[in-house]
Amino acid sequence: MPQSEGGYVSLPAMNGNGSAIYQSTTEPQLASPNSVFESMRRAFGQAIKSSPGENEELVRMDRPVVIVGGGTRDRDKTGKTLNTKMPSAPTHTAEEAHLLGTMPVDPMDDIELRSVQLQFPNARGSILEACEQRRVPTDKGDVHVAIQGDTSKPAIVTYHDLGLNYATSFAGFFNYPVMRGLLENFCVYHVTAPGQEEGAPTLPEDYVYPTMDDLAAQLLFVLSHFGLKSVIGFGVGAGANILARFAHANPDKVGALCLINCVSTQSGWIEWGYQSFNARFLRTKGMTQGVIDYLMWHHFGRNPEERNHDLVQMYKQHFERGVNPTNLAMLINAYIHRNDLHLARTPPGTPGAETAATTLKMPVINITGSLSPHVDDTVTFNGRLDPTNSSWMKISDCAMVLEEQPAKLAEAFRLFLQGEGYAVGTLQKLARKMSAASRSSSTQIELCVQ
Repeated sequence: MPQSEGGYVSLPAMNGNGSAIYQSTTEPQLASPNSVFESMRRAFGQAIKSSPGENEELVRMDRPVVIVGGGTRDRDKTGKTLNTKMPSAPTHTAEEAHLLGTMPVDPMDDIELRSVQLQFPNARGSILEACEQRRVPTDKGDVHVAIQGDTSKPAIVTYHDLGLNYATSFAGFFNYPVMRGLLENFCVYHVTAPGQEEGAPTLPEDYVYPTMDDLAAQLLFVLSHFGLKSVIGFGVGAGANILARFAHANPDKVGALCLINCVSTQSGWIEWGYQSFNARFLRTKGMTQGVIDYLMWHHFGRNPEERNHDLVQMYKQHFERGVNPTNLAMLINAYIHRNDLHLARTPPGTPGAETAATTLKMPVINITGSLSPHVDDTVTFNGRLDPTNSSWMKISDCAMVLEEQPAKLAEAFRLFLQGEGYAVGTLQKLARKMSAASRSSSTQIELCVQ
């Protein structure tokens, strides 16, 4: 670039019209105030491509001129030296820094992803591989039982809700990190109602489906088959009703109960009407959209897409593809024809109390979600339990507690077992796992910053 005595001169324009464009690439050692200001004014006017008007008037406004000199420093009116050096990025030349607007270097450029470490993935398919599948013969047909854990440990018996099976109902919860730690001290027996397991064939037309009392009585065959003297019940919805019936009829076989969305009364007219139509459609037309909508309301309440869209879509696909409609119609028909549990908080002999009506004798934790359509049913059920050995818990911001709030449910279940004297000697380890799970998610990504 040619240089004159007063500093750098401007290069001629590319179009050859004689106009000059001032492009500063370094600090000139000496410049004339007028020439520098005029060059900057012309360059600024061309950059904004303005026509004579307000923008041009802004350029022509008188402003204090700061001259970058090489031999002397410019000073303001108070006599202080002005910092007139052009800033530049540490990793760029002066010209690159000017063109890039002197942007600072992004510190994220030095981050390198070394490894991705997965800890306790909350996978549903893993429960199918971890469980031992058994078929237990009963007086009402065979029952599918999946065993998860060491059979020498205390037993937990689970029972699923309508439209689900042991895998779709309990896989996500028992694969939760804290529950995996709990499985080190318990053995879980997942019981599935007849014809509700994954890929189950259609039951014969002449098959008489068991009633709710018959389904509860089948658990006696399960306990006898595996040699279990006492179990901990863990049920959801219809499965909670079945376990409550079993515990009421066999109090010596159940040590504790954890029931979610349990209904203790017979079906009302609205429930009976909706479910009767659903059972008819399932037999004649298969899984219709109306049946799917009712099942989604039964499990998730209203507007579930606003809380967890992916979870809702997963369950809709399960209802469409993974459920045998005829078999589900039989289970729904048995559920809507259930009778009352005949539980009463008042002891027998109290004036006004039902004859032979007693409450559950074992400890019970009665759980529901704040958005569940079964909140009132759990309140009614809680009013029939003994307040000295039962507790009612409503978990916020969820309807399907197992899927939407597994951490809170796992903590409640752990404390419930601790209060009943289970898992003695391992509670500290479980507490550490719970605190670690609350600080981090199920999938942990390790980033190494160099």
